[in-house]
Amino acid sequence: MAKKYERFVKSYESSKFAGSTEIWVDKETGVNYLFHSNTVGAGMTVLVDREGKPIITTVFPDDE
Repeated sequence: MAKKYERFVKSYESSKFAGSTEIWVDKETGVNYLFHSNTVGAGMTVLVDREGKPIITTVFPDDE
């Protein structure tokens, strides 16, 4: 069976009592996204540097 392509990879995770914070990287663009969730909701946003440009992570090819 062929391996399913996963576009996003989790690069960071921190969990506390009622919430969690994660950083996800888009493997096609390298753009980093911050995701936070707790008991009342969740949200996701692009991580930016001091100049307001998206933070880009070097993207490595998929492990096959």
